[in-house]
Amino acid sequence: MKIDRIDHIVLTIASVDVTIEFYTRVLGMEPITFAGGRRGFKFGVQKINLHSAASPYPEKAKIPTPGSGDFCMITKTPIPKVIDHFKS
Repeated sequence: MKIDRIDHIVLTIASVDVTIEFYTRVLGMEPITFAGGRRGFKFGVQKINLHSAASPYPEKAKIPTPGSGDFCMITKTPIPKVIDHFKS
């Protein structure tokens, strides 16, 4: 398996509004809204997705805690092979 790049970062947060205000005002990032109303930011070709700990999305962490995060990586390896790699 070979990882090609990071696709996005996810931050679990306490307040969407407060987080958006900080990241846009202090860091100059551009707020974005994804399908289904999810919120996040983009800067250059990168993006940060926001998940509220109070009302997490189905693809949430097992125990969503404000201040935690995760990231999604892109691989050219087909997913079934990635799964086999992790199982081995």
